Amino acid sequence: MSRITGTFAELKRTGKKALVTFITAGDPDLATTEELIPLLAENGADIIELGVPFSDPMADGPTIQLSSERALAAGTTLSRILATVKSVRGRTQVPIVLMGYFNPIFSYGLERFAADAAAAGVDGVLLVDLPPEEAGEFKACADRHGIDVIFLLTPTSDETRIRTVTNRARGFIYYVSVTGVTGVRSGIEASVAGNVNIIKECSKVPVAVGFGIATPEQAGEVAATADGVVVGSAIVKLFEKHRGEELKGALATFVSSLKQAVDRGRYDN
Repeated sequence: MSRITGTFAELKRTGKKALVTFITAGDPDLATTEELIPLLAENGADIIELGVPFSDPMADGPTIQLSSERALAAGTTLSRILATVKSVRGRTQVPIVLMGYFNPIFSYGLERFAADAAAAGVDGVLLVDLPPEEAGEFKACADRHGIDVIFLLTPTSDETRIRTVTNRARGFIYYVSVTGVTGVRSGIEASVAGNVNIIKECSKVPVAVGFGIATPEQAGEVAATADGVVVGSAIVKLFEKHRGEELKGALATFVSSLKQAVDRGRYDN
Protein backbone atom coordinates (compact mmCIF):
# COMPACT_ATOMS: atom_id res chain seq x y z
CA MET A 1 0.00 0.00 0.00
CA SER A 2 1.39 3.39 -0.97
CA ARG A 3 1.73 6.19 1.54
CA ILE A 4 -1.01 8.11 -0.30
CA THR A 5 -3.42 5.16 -0.22
CA GLY A 6 -2.63 4.57 3.44
CA THR A 7 -3.31 8.19 4.30
CA PHE A 8 -6.74 8.18 2.66
CA ALA A 9 -7.57 4.83 4.27
CA GLU A 10 -6.63 6.01 7.75
CA LEU A 11 -8.57 9.25 7.34
CA LYS A 12 -11.63 7.34 6.16
CA ARG A 13 -11.33 4.96 9.11
CA THR A 14 -11.68 7.97 11.42
CA GLY A 15 -14.43 9.53 9.30
CA LYS A 16 -12.27 12.38 7.98
CA LYS A 17 -11.43 13.82 4.58
CA ALA A 18 -7.99 14.80 3.25
CA LEU A 19 -6.58 18.30 2.94
CA VAL A 20 -4.12 18.49 0.05
CA THR A 21 -2.03 21.66 -0.05
CA PHE A 22 -0.01 22.94 -3.01
CA ILE A 23 3.13 25.06 -2.98
CA THR A 24 5.63 25.68 -5.75
CA ALA A 25 8.97 24.04 -5.05
CA GLY A 26 11.68 26.71 -4.91
CA ASP A 27 9.44 29.71 -4.22
CA PRO A 28 11.13 31.78 -2.87
CA ASP A 29 13.93 29.18 -2.64
CA LEU A 30 14.34 25.48 -1.91
CA ALA A 31 15.65 26.05 1.61
CA THR A 32 12.31 27.67 2.43
CA THR A 33 10.42 24.84 0.71
CA GLU A 34 12.22 22.34 2.93
CA GLU A 35 11.14 24.28 6.02
CA LEU A 36 7.55 24.67 4.85
CA ILE A 37 6.78 21.01 4.10
CA PRO A 38 6.86 19.95 7.78
CA LEU A 39 5.07 23.16 8.78
CA LEU A 40 2.21 22.44 6.39
CA ALA A 41 1.93 18.88 7.70
CA GLU A 42 1.98 20.01 11.33
CA ASN A 43 -0.88 22.43 10.66
CA GLY A 44 -3.19 19.97 8.95
CA ALA A 45 -1.98 19.14 5.43
CA ASP A 46 -2.54 15.42 4.90
CA ILE A 47 -0.84 15.37 1.49
CA ILE A 48 1.47 17.99 -0.02
CA GLU A 49 1.69 18.76 -3.71
CA LEU A 50 4.97 20.31 -4.79
CA GLY A 51 4.70 22.21 -8.03
CA VAL A 52 7.62 21.63 -10.38
CA PRO A 53 8.19 25.06 -11.98
CA PHE A 54 8.05 25.15 -15.76
CA SER A 55 8.55 27.95 -18.26
CA ASP A 56 5.24 27.34 -20.07
CA PRO A 57 2.64 26.40 -17.42
CA MET A 58 -0.43 26.30 -19.67
CA ALA A 59 -2.86 25.06 -17.01
CA ASP A 60 -1.90 27.63 -14.40
CA GLY A 61 -3.36 31.05 -13.72
CA PRO A 62 -1.35 34.19 -12.93
CA THR A 63 -0.68 33.38 -9.26
CA ILE A 64 1.03 30.05 -9.88
CA GLN A 65 2.69 31.31 -13.07
CA LEU A 66 4.37 34.08 -11.10
CA SER A 67 5.33 31.60 -8.40
CA SER A 68 6.97 29.37 -11.02
CA GLU A 69 8.86 32.35 -12.41
CA ARG A 70 10.20 33.18 -8.94
CA ALA A 71 11.27 29.56 -8.42
CA LEU A 72 13.02 29.32 -11.79
CA ALA A 73 14.78 32.63 -11.15
CA ALA A 74 16.06 31.16 -7.88
CA GLY A 75 17.68 28.29 -9.80
CA THR A 76 15.16 25.57 -9.04
CA THR A 77 15.60 22.38 -11.08
CA LEU A 78 13.98 18.96 -10.95
CA SER A 79 17.12 17.35 -9.54
CA ARG A 80 17.32 19.96 -6.79
CA ILE A 81 13.65 19.40 -5.95
CA LEU A 82 14.30 15.67 -5.53
CA ALA A 83 17.26 16.46 -3.28
CA THR A 84 15.00 18.68 -1.17
CA VAL A 85 12.39 15.93 -0.80
CA LYS A 86 15.09 13.46 0.20
CA SER A 87 16.43 15.89 2.79
CA VAL A 88 13.02 16.63 4.32
CA ARG A 89 12.18 12.94 4.72
CA GLY A 90 14.11 12.91 7.97
CA ARG A 91 11.57 15.34 9.40
CA THR A 92 8.20 14.22 8.05
CA GLN A 93 6.54 11.24 6.40
CA VAL A 94 3.66 13.26 4.89
CA PRO A 95 2.88 12.02 1.36
CA ILE A 96 4.44 14.23 -1.30
CA VAL A 97 3.13 14.51 -4.86
CA LEU A 98 5.07 16.28 -7.59
CA MET A 99 2.70 18.22 -9.84
CA GLY A 100 3.73 19.77 -13.10
CA TYR A 101 4.34 19.14 -16.78
CA PHE A 102 5.81 16.27 -18.76
CA ASN A 103 8.70 18.09 -20.44
CA PRO A 104 11.05 18.36 -17.42
CA ILE A 105 10.54 14.67 -16.62
CA PHE A 106 11.01 13.62 -20.25
CA SER A 107 14.24 15.63 -20.36
CA TYR A 108 15.39 14.02 -17.10
CA GLY A 109 14.66 10.51 -18.43
CA LEU A 110 11.56 8.53 -17.47
CA GLU A 111 13.22 5.52 -15.82
CA ARG A 112 15.91 7.65 -14.20
CA PHE A 113 13.30 10.03 -12.85
CA ALA A 114 11.12 7.26 -11.42
CA ALA A 115 14.10 5.64 -9.71
CA ASP A 116 15.45 8.91 -8.31
CA ALA A 117 12.01 10.14 -7.21
CA ALA A 118 11.30 6.90 -5.37
CA ALA A 119 14.72 7.00 -3.70
CA ALA A 120 14.06 10.58 -2.61
CA GLY A 121 10.71 9.71 -1.05
CA VAL A 122 8.27 11.04 -3.65
CA ASP A 123 4.92 9.25 -3.40
CA GLY A 124 3.03 10.40 -6.48
CA VAL A 125 3.27 12.38 -9.69
CA LEU A 126 0.56 14.39 -11.45
CA LEU A 127 1.38 15.68 -14.93
CA VAL A 128 -1.36 17.94 -16.21
CA ASP A 129 -0.38 17.59 -19.88
CA LEU A 130 0.03 13.79 -19.91
CA PRO A 131 -3.34 12.10 -20.45
CA PRO A 132 -3.71 8.41 -19.55
CA GLU A 133 -3.81 7.39 -23.22
CA GLU A 134 -0.26 8.71 -23.64
CA ALA A 135 1.12 7.80 -20.22
CA GLY A 136 1.85 4.11 -20.75
CA GLU A 137 5.65 4.24 -20.72
CA PHE A 138 5.85 6.72 -17.87
CA LYS A 139 3.28 4.86 -15.80
CA ALA A 140 5.17 1.59 -16.29
CA CYS A 141 8.33 3.24 -14.95
CA ALA A 142 6.45 4.76 -12.03
CA ASP A 143 4.72 1.47 -11.22
CA ARG A 144 8.05 -0.35 -11.12
CA HIS A 145 9.26 2.07 -8.46
CA GLY A 146 6.05 2.28 -6.42
CA ILE A 147 5.07 5.82 -7.41
CA ASP A 148 1.38 6.62 -7.85
CA VAL A 149 0.54 8.33 -11.15
CA ILE A 150 -2.44 10.61 -10.59
CA PHE A 151 -4.73 11.57 -13.44
CA LEU A 152 -7.18 14.42 -13.93
CA LEU A 153 -10.88 14.43 -14.65
CA THR A 154 -12.80 17.60 -15.52
CA PRO A 155 -16.41 18.78 -15.85
CA THR A 156 -16.21 17.95 -19.57
CA SER A 157 -14.98 14.35 -19.09
CA ASP A 158 -17.38 11.91 -20.71
CA GLU A 159 -18.16 8.37 -19.55
CA THR A 160 -15.38 6.87 -21.67
CA ARG A 161 -12.76 9.20 -20.20
CA ILE A 162 -14.04 8.59 -16.67
CA ARG A 163 -13.72 4.82 -17.19
CA THR A 164 -10.24 5.21 -18.69
CA VAL A 165 -9.00 7.22 -15.72
CA THR A 166 -10.69 5.18 -13.01
CA ASN A 167 -9.34 1.93 -14.48
CA ARG A 168 -5.76 3.25 -14.31
CA ALA A 169 -5.98 5.38 -11.17
CA ARG A 170 -3.69 4.95 -8.19
CA GLY A 171 -3.37 7.11 -5.09
CA PHE A 172 -6.27 9.40 -5.87
CA ILE A 173 -8.15 10.92 -8.79
CA TYR A 174 -7.86 14.69 -9.15
CA TYR A 175 -11.18 16.23 -10.19
CA VAL A 176 -10.79 19.73 -11.64
CA SER A 177 -13.82 21.65 -10.39
CA VAL A 178 -13.86 24.23 -13.19
CA THR A 179 -12.92 24.60 -16.83
CA GLY A 180 -9.95 26.88 -17.36
CA VAL A 181 -6.74 27.51 -15.47
CA THR A 182 -5.89 27.41 -11.78
CA GLY A 183 -6.87 30.36 -9.63
CA VAL A 184 -9.22 31.65 -6.96
CA ARG A 185 -12.96 31.57 -7.77
CA SER A 186 -15.85 33.23 -5.97
CA GLY A 187 -17.81 30.03 -5.51
CA ILE A 188 -17.98 26.28 -6.12
CA GLU A 189 -19.65 25.07 -9.30
CA ALA A 190 -23.04 23.47 -8.63
CA SER A 191 -22.07 20.45 -10.73
CA VAL A 192 -19.13 19.40 -8.53
CA ALA A 193 -21.02 17.19 -6.07
CA GLY A 194 -22.90 15.31 -8.78
CA ASN A 195 -19.80 14.76 -10.91
CA VAL A 196 -17.77 13.54 -7.94
CA ASN A 197 -20.48 11.04 -7.11
CA ILE A 198 -20.48 9.76 -10.70
CA ILE A 199 -16.71 9.19 -10.51
CA LYS A 200 -16.99 7.46 -7.14
CA GLU A 201 -19.60 5.08 -8.55
CA CYS A 202 -16.95 3.91 -11.05
CA SER A 203 -14.01 3.48 -8.68
CA LYS A 204 -13.01 2.95 -5.08
CA VAL A 205 -9.96 5.19 -5.59
CA PRO A 206 -10.40 8.42 -3.57
CA VAL A 207 -11.44 11.58 -5.41
CA ALA A 208 -9.86 14.91 -4.49
CA VAL A 209 -11.26 18.16 -5.87
CA GLY A 210 -9.10 21.15 -6.77
CA PHE A 211 -8.90 24.39 -8.81
CA GLY A 212 -10.69 27.45 -7.48
CA ILE A 213 -11.01 26.50 -3.80
CA ALA A 214 -9.94 29.60 -1.91
CA THR A 215 -11.64 29.74 1.49
CA PRO A 216 -12.34 27.44 4.43
CA GLU A 217 -16.04 27.72 3.61
CA GLN A 218 -15.48 26.47 0.07
CA ALA A 219 -13.18 23.71 1.33
CA GLY A 220 -15.83 22.53 3.77
CA GLU A 221 -18.49 22.57 1.05
CA VAL A 222 -16.38 20.38 -1.24
CA ALA A 223 -15.39 18.04 1.61
CA ALA A 224 -19.06 17.18 2.11
CA THR A 225 -18.82 15.07 -1.07
CA ALA A 226 -15.18 14.55 -2.07
CA ASP A 227 -12.59 12.39 -0.31
CA GLY A 228 -10.09 15.22 -0.43
CA VAL A 229 -9.83 18.96 -1.05
CA VAL A 230 -6.91 20.55 -2.91
CA VAL A 231 -6.01 24.18 -2.21
CA GLY A 232 -3.30 25.79 -4.33
CA SER A 233 -3.56 29.36 -5.58
CA ALA A 234 -4.98 30.72 -2.33
CA ILE A 235 -1.94 29.32 -0.50
CA VAL A 236 0.57 30.40 -3.15
CA LYS A 237 -0.85 33.93 -3.06
CA LEU A 238 0.48 34.26 0.49
CA PHE A 239 4.00 34.06 -0.96
CA GLU A 240 3.37 37.36 -2.77
CA LYS A 241 2.70 39.18 0.49
CA HIS A 242 4.90 37.51 3.10
CA ARG A 243 8.45 36.27 3.65
CA GLY A 244 10.36 34.52 6.41
CA GLU A 245 8.65 34.03 9.75
CA GLU A 246 5.71 36.14 8.62
CA LEU A 247 5.10 33.70 5.75
CA LYS A 248 5.30 30.73 8.10
CA GLY A 249 2.76 32.29 10.43
CA ALA A 250 0.36 33.15 7.61
CA LEU A 251 0.59 29.65 6.16
CA ALA A 252 0.10 27.98 9.54
CA THR A 253 -3.00 30.04 10.28
CA PHE A 254 -4.58 29.56 6.85
CA VAL A 255 -3.86 25.83 6.54
CA SER A 256 -5.15 25.20 10.05
CA SER A 257 -8.40 26.98 9.18
CA LEU A 258 -8.73 24.91 6.00
CA LYS A 259 -8.19 21.67 7.92
CA GLN A 260 -10.83 22.56 10.48
CA ALA A 261 -13.31 23.17 7.66
CA VAL A 262 -12.39 19.97 5.82
CA ASP A 263 -12.78 17.97 9.03
CA ARG A 264 -16.42 19.03 9.18
CA GLY A 265 -17.10 17.25 5.88
CA ARG A 266 -17.06 13.82 7.48
CA TYR A 267 -17.99 10.41 6.11
CA ASP A 268 -21.29 8.99 7.28
CA ASN A 269 -19.70 5.77 8.56
